Amino acid sequence: MPAYQAPRGTFDVLPGDAAARERVEAAARDLFARYGYGRVETPAFEDTELFERGVGQSTDIVQKEMFTFEDLGGRSLTLRPEGTAPICRAYVEHGMHKLAQPVKLWYLGPFFRHERPQAGRFRQFSQIGAEAIGSDSPLVDAELIILLDELLRGLGVPGLTLKLGSLGSPEARAAYREELVAYLRAHEDDLAEDVRDRIEANPLRAFDAKDEGTRAVMAGAPTVLERLDDADAEHFGAVRRLLDQAGIAYELDGTLVRGLDYYTRTVFAFECERLGAQSEVGGGGRYDRLVEQLGGPATPAAGWAAGVERILLALDQAEQERGLDVFVVAAEDRRDRALALATELRQAGLRADLDLAGRSVTGQMKQADRLGARRALILDGDGARVRDMESGEQRELDAARVVEELGG
Repeated sequence: MPAYQAPRGTFDVLPGDAAARERVEAAARDLFARYGYGRVETPAFEDTELFERGVGQSTDIVQKEMFTFEDLGGRSLTLRPEGTAPICRAYVEHGMHKLAQPVKLWYLGPFFRHERPQAGRFRQFSQIGAEAIGSDSPLVDAELIILLDELLRGLGVPGLTLKLGSLGSPEARAAYREELVAYLRAHEDDLAEDVRDRIEANPLRAFDAKDEGTRAVMAGAPTVLERLDDADAEHFGAVRRLLDQAGIAYELDGTLVRGLDYYTRTVFAFECERLGAQSEVGGGGRYDRLVEQLGGPATPAAGWAAGVERILLALDQAEQERGLDVFVVAAEDRRDRALALATELRQAGLRADLDLAGRSVTGQMKQADRLGARRALILDGDGARVRDMESGEQRELDAARVVEELGG
């Protein structure tokens, strides 16, 4: 019988991979605490209708990428493909609109999309995200962008470019939408089939097409950034001014539309040149109508998400877990004492381990070296010695004061 393997598009996080992931997560936790964001967790699956209504029926996510199943009660459920709709659902369900606004939330966890697996993109993936719900101020947009910029640059992600755009409000976008539909109809023969099929449902998605013919057509298309009304242009101008004041460099991108229907006004994406064609490591924008679409009060909001695997791929470096502080080496008749000492050392805050496989003293010393221990505590006879594993220097220890001396 062949050995089982993880499903295609998923992966195991092994101990050797964990340190780099933990560094990303720790950096995010620290930043969110300093920026005043509180942790929120939502279920791994939700009612399918939440994503159909919130993300948009015409999006690739809803049409092609969701893992949807029927539970034993006949209800349609979906493994969450993104984090914003579930958080807005929680905001409404738990009456967070009664709290001081905006409510600033962050999350970290697994998400699921049935897309073609490739470098840094998986069918189960981890995202870090932030949402600020309850304010339409451009200060919110700017703070969120500054937060993500600080996270990525603090981690050392190289070759970052911030792409910045605006989709305007849905009402102001209506006239532009008609203009874009007319343009797409005039060039329909040169468009990819899936783009032609949703010209009426979602014409903006044509800007995201990978097909070369479609991309050539869209190079000459009018952009919503060129058609903003006065209020939307004022909001976008304020966001730009705040980013300029903060020293955040950006490139204007009128073709930036994102992959979800709920976005309004500001949209942005951080791209890393090291990642090639699939260059985005994180992005987001404003979604002022989503809470209301999900049954809540009219509530402006903005947020972003960043892929942990995308960040790690951009960093392109393995971060080794810090080695042991002490490995306890013991002769056969002192193994009980070795366990007691290792426990005391751990309780004192040291990273300590001991042999659990019956190795000889020589074998234990080799194991200490394999585990990257800085020191070996050697118990033989009635005494104790400590050896520096790098220099090989040894010294005697008072057997009654081992923890005190090693922990100092």
